[in-house]
Amino acid sequence: MSDRAATTTLRGGVALTASVASNRRRVARTSLPELRVLLLNERCHANPLAGGAETHLFEIFSRLAPRGVRTELLCCGFEGAMPRDEHRGVQITRIGTRLSFYARVAGEVRRRVAAGEFDLIVEAHNKIPFLSPLYVAGTPVLVIHHHLHGWTAFRQVAPPIAAASVALEALIPIVYRGVPVLTISASSKTDLVRRGLREQDVDVVPCGLDRAQHRPASEARREPLVVAVGRLEPYKRLDWLLRSWPLVLAVVPQARLAIVGRGQEERRLRTLTDRLCIADSVTFTGFVSEPEKIAWLQRATLLVQVSRKEGWGLTVTEAYACGTPVVAADVPGLTDSVQDGVTGLLVRKPRPQPLAAAITKLLAAPEVRWRMSRRALAWSAHFDWDESATAVLRAAQCAVRGSRFVVRPLAESGRLARLPVAAASRGGLT
Repeated sequence: MSDRAATTTLRGGVALTASVASNRRRVARTSLPELRVLLLNERCHANPLAGGAETHLFEIFSRLAPRGVRTELLCCGFEGAMPRDEHRGVQITRIGTRLSFYARVAGEVRRRVAAGEFDLIVEAHNKIPFLSPLYVAGTPVLVIHHHLHGWTAFRQVAPPIAAASVALEALIPIVYRGVPVLTISASSKTDLVRRGLREQDVDVVPCGLDRAQHRPASEARREPLVVAVGRLEPYKRLDWLLRSWPLVLAVVPQARLAIVGRGQEERRLRTLTDRLCIADSVTFTGFVSEPEKIAWLQRATLLVQVSRKEGWGLTVTEAYACGTPVVAADVPGLTDSVQDGVTGLLVRKPRPQPLAAAITKLLAAPEVRWRMSRRALAWSAHFDWDESATAVLRAAQCAVRGSRFVVRPLAESGRLARLPVAAASRGGLT
């Protein structure tokens, strides 16, 4: 896209306007002298278990590097990883393993803060909280919240670890009272307030999108293909999708399913696929590169996202930018990113029949799917990583100064404004 504002009118009366030049001017106005940030997150971009949270963090902080923010990520190591690394302008320090990282992180943070190396601690919450306000007194803290597992942790990890996770999450309203928190969806903010955080301490900064990479392909390339993209973990509930697949095949025999990603559930999911006698129509891709992932989204008729809970569901917005509508579970996070009957369909009950009905409805109705595709593409134009990075930078500067940060109203910015329903039929499947 050029620096001139570009306006495209899409079928259904949806108009979208984007101005890269205005984004760049806004970026320039917010740049200040160097800010030294220590970012805490369990994983880095190269970790085999990395997912949407890691994508989000590097998209944000790589954009802040040229704007006077020197970021060092403190994370765990993994087999074959170097203790120190650099990626897109972010320095990476790896300590311990996945299990020992949390035992070592507090001591490392205290040592580095005592040496005066950082102006701000940024905690990423997508596993368990680091509780840094307890041991970095005098150094400001900012939280970037993706999601917390809550009681679903008991479906994800061994009971002792799950119990520890739930216990640590219970400390959040005490430890983080008065600490600024940025989260990625309105339902995530509601969850944090319900857990006991003050509403005035939590702001919503949506995820962005790289539209230079995520673009629609020719409709001629579309196949009767359903894709699920992400880590193969218990909370993603891909077994639900597989159990629905024989019902889909009964209506659309030529349909194909691609499960794109890797994780601890792969063996169990492959076994279930064999037991359901659907292996001929299901592909497990394993790990794929970013261009390969985008190619799957561009070929697909629709994306399915059936997690128990998401902060937002970054792959949903990426699918939209590829012109691909979404069938998703009606759960927090996904109810923010999927507009039921407009950009996709929400399924309320976690049973094979309603999920199969939603999938076959879009596979068998090209005109409905086309309308959803156009509206999904239109909404995706509102999401921009530069804008998200600018908001995070403002929040970081306010945290260091001890001043209040307030995000510009989302309805005003248009980024989370709901698209007009127009001719779309609303109503999720039960």
